[in-house]
Amino acid sequence: MHFASDNSGPVHPRVMEALTRANAGHALPYGNDDLTRLATDRVRELFEAPEAAVDLVATGTAANALALACLSDPWDTIFCTPLAHVEEDECNAPEFYSGGAKLTLVGTGERMCPEALDKALARHAAHGVHNAQMGPVTLTQVTERGTLYSLDALETLGKIARTHGAPLHLDGARFANACAALGCTPAEMSWKRGVDAVSFGGTKNGLMGVEAVVLFDPARAREFKLRRKRGAHLFSKHRYLAAQMSAYLEGGLWLEMAQAANANGARLAAGLRASGVADLLHEPQANMIFCTLPRDLHRKLRAAGAEYALEGSLEGPGEEPLGCRMVCDWSLTEDQIDRFLEVLTG
Repeated sequence: MHFASDNSGPVHPRVMEALTRANAGHALPYGNDDLTRLATDRVRELFEAPEAAVDLVATGTAANALALACLSDPWDTIFCTPLAHVEEDECNAPEFYSGGAKLTLVGTGERMCPEALDKALARHAAHGVHNAQMGPVTLTQVTERGTLYSLDALETLGKIARTHGAPLHLDGARFANACAALGCTPAEMSWKRGVDAVSFGGTKNGLMGVEAVVLFDPARAREFKLRRKRGAHLFSKHRYLAAQMSAYLEGGLWLEMAQAANANGARLAAGLRASGVADLLHEPQANMIFCTLPRDLHRKLRAAGAEYALEGSLEGPGEEPLGCRMVCDWSLTEDQIDRFLEVLTG
């Protein structure tokens, strides 16, 4: 009963097999190997962007921070929501890797609304030398609350960013889950909606540790490579990153795993709704669920071995509701989910 994070799940066997194959013999380092060329071609094909710059890094924080650094100057500000991963969970990495660009929070929730973005960009466009200048906009898809931007919402925000001359970045740590939920292609959720750069995640979706940064303007390619090297994120044995990404895209494995994770999330959400004791805080749209349960039930679930993120302490009145986050990955079985629900309602 493991719902702590999709980061906690195992690597898919097909990915492990690809790593084993990549481990045979010698290969040129630093991305000069055949596997890297294959992975790059497959990412470009997936995004329908044959000229895009594609580079691999090992972590989502590196992907976001380096991509945003390419889209901003040190005197800029980066526009994000208060709940964005770059704001809450990256230890000022975007500020560090950009050389000092700050973050400007837009709105109050996990999704950016067009009116708030338009107002924020217009205000910064008029700034003089004494103020932070207008930099890129970054959106998270799937959001940090398990919700989605619709394709229309992305297009609207993309048009606003373009009107003001601001580049648009998509933090896609769960990009595959969003594509699966919306039934769209990666191109339809990125450059066709005005996105300039994507952090295309794999670690949360069955890979050992690799993310692809996709810059749709090939003129930015060299800058990213220099920033990646300077930031100590260029792997020498790069083929092991490439082997994962190549296997991820072969035969649609990336989408298969995302669909499985989303289906697991839907099964768990349905059971929580039917339980009569859970209060869902956001409408689950992918593989993340936020809800409250009485503390006594949290104690019961934890005692039975359930793992998930809990907000607050197990010490206190049993009837008091406590919030929690549950995340489903591709590897969970229906039996594991049903067992959790049996403990909850039993």
